[in-house]
Amino acid sequence: MATADDFPAARMALDEYHEIERQMSQPEVASDPDKIRKLGRRHAELGQIVSAYESYRQIRDDLEAAQEFASEDESFAQEAQRLEADLPEAAEKLRTALIPRDPDDARDTIMEIKAGAGGEEAALFAGDLLRMYTRYAEKRSWSTEIMSQNMTELGGVKDIQIAFRSKGVVAPADGVWASLKYEGGVHRVQRIPVTESQGRIQTSAAGVIVFPEADDDDDEIEVDPKDLKIDIFMSSGPGGQSVNTTYSAVRMTHIPTGIVVSMQDEKSQIQNRQAALRVLKSRLLAMKHEEEAQEAADMRHSQVRSLDRSERIRTYNFPENRIVDHRTNYKAYNLDAVLDGDLQAVIDSDIKADEEARLASQNKQD
Repeated sequence: MATADDFPAARMALDEYHEIERQMSQPEVASDPDKIRKLGRRHAELGQIVSAYESYRQIRDDLEAAQEFASEDESFAQEAQRLEADLPEAAEKLRTALIPRDPDDARDTIMEIKAGAGGEEAALFAGDLLRMYTRYAEKRSWSTEIMSQNMTELGGVKDIQIAFRSKGVVAPADGVWASLKYEGGVHRVQRIPVTESQGRIQTSAAGVIVFPEADDDDDEIEVDPKDLKIDIFMSSGPGGQSVNTTYSAVRMTHIPTGIVVSMQDEKSQIQNRQAALRVLKSRLLAMKHEEEAQEAADMRHSQVRSLDRSERIRTYNFPENRIVDHRTNYKAYNLDAVLDGDLQAVIDSDIKADEEARLASQNKQD
């Protein structure tokens, strides 16, 4: 029979869990929103391990007690048999909970959607993806904030940046990044464009890039003002026409990496600077973690940044009402529902594949 000593990592997680609870009860910490947020995120992450560990220990302890009295009472013997059958499953759940998660799972997420090959039709499809994700966010009770957008005259999306945020501290499995990180890549659509007069099916594409949102006080990312080049210009609307007469739009360039962020949707230059810096820090955080993942030869969450149609992660076929995820071979004929935000089953196929890969990797290490 497995004992508590078989899971020293779980015991360490339990000790850290209680220490975090002690820290969060201190007045000086409780009054500091930044510290509470960081501790709360870690507390939620450890909570899943603690729950699995306590469940395992309860079954193990009950089994030991039932076995002790089994020779005296038949009902205890039956209970021991039942608990003995339940113990391996509880142990497996604990082992799975102990597999290191993506450290960003509980974070909020910034998404960029860009029209790819296909002209106006690609921009309209990018708009469909935007609606799909915002409707999905509504179903998950997430808040959304459009940080910048460049629309076409027909209402399509040339490119847009949108933040998705959970309400309050959540467990990593329920975090925004835990679900949306799988959306990065090329999305291909097959349908008759509204601009097509001959009724021919065409293929176009839109690219999606996602990265975890950095906190304002994130210790992992520091941006030296000397490394920033900031240009100021007038905001523009669809077609490029100026929409105001003040130089409030901001283009922020991070010189060491060459990352460029433009913001124009806020009312003032200061607000656009703040929004641009948030996006820049989030991109730098994503870059840092991708470099770490490359060093560990683990690029499960790599994203396709080319809009080449051949490098696609998903196809949306309107004539057949079909959606296909090419990474997991998930296929369903409810495209209309998916585009209305019923996206969970598709994402679940990616989560399952990722969990199986992590478990297989852990078993090899063991």
